[in-house]
Amino acid sequence: MLIDSHHHLWAYDPSEYDWISDEMSVLKQDFLAPQLREIAGDNEIDGFVSIQARQSLTETRDLLKIAASEPLIRGVIGWVPFADANVAAAIEEFSDNKTLKGYRHVVQDEPDDRFFDGEAFNAGIRSLAGKNLVYDVLIFPKQLPAAIDFVDRHSDIPMILDHIAKPAVRAGEMDEQWKDLFTQLAKRDHVYCKFSGVATEVRDDSWSVETIRPYWDVALEAFGTDRLMYGSDWPVCLLATEYSRWLGAVKELAAPLSNSEREKFFSGNATKAYSLG
Repeated sequence: MLIDSHHHLWAYDPSEYDWISDEMSVLKQDFLAPQLREIAGDNEIDGFVSIQARQSLTETRDLLKIAASEPLIRGVIGWVPFADANVAAAIEEFSDNKTLKGYRHVVQDEPDDRFFDGEAFNAGIRSLAGKNLVYDVLIFPKQLPAAIDFVDRHSDIPMILDHIAKPAVRAGEMDEQWKDLFTQLAKRDHVYCKFSGVATEVRDDSWSVETIRPYWDVALEAFGTDRLMYGSDWPVCLLATEYSRWLGAVKELAAPLSNSEREKFFSGNATKAYSLG
């Protein structure tokens, strides 16, 4: 079985997805259930987890609506206004929807590197405790110190680090500060990690398996085969690679693992972390 733990869907509207710049023209189109089914068929994907791409309750509702009629979507990570006083009511709106597995905030775009310290935001995050919901952590390496404090503050909430914290990848180089902080974060047993979104962080003119291998090695060593999972970040990955090329590269990296370890990486860990059933 193969579960893609990280992808996005949208009906493209420039006013709603203003983060998609002119340099990202390949993303300025619809990516919906028909395109997802094509990706699944071409790459033998058994299921997906749909992740929010804009901070809107409307988008969360739309993703759940799509998932209701698309069996490939095993779970949805939505968004709620964690720092608002009415966050509990927003979470309650989706409490009966079993496809809703948790939430994410686009912390990588927050100007304050210590955004995770915000009192109101943390109060909202505490609303997830005891509800069998997860929180996806989307950050850049500069936000890792705050993220470590944040996950320690909420050790009773399962968390999943997206895109190995998005280090800048260059052939023959290693971001040692990222490596150190990333490894520290991985010591928290309630945190999982997605090996996803790495190709788009390559700063060279092109990328190869060997370019990203050092980052794979760090991620595998830090999180082990019980807390690391596969993700594509499709369609955002199209900025750097076709889906099949990314999947092929990850399969090559994972080839030395045992059969049971590959099963956990490609499906079991996502199923467990997100309670996909």
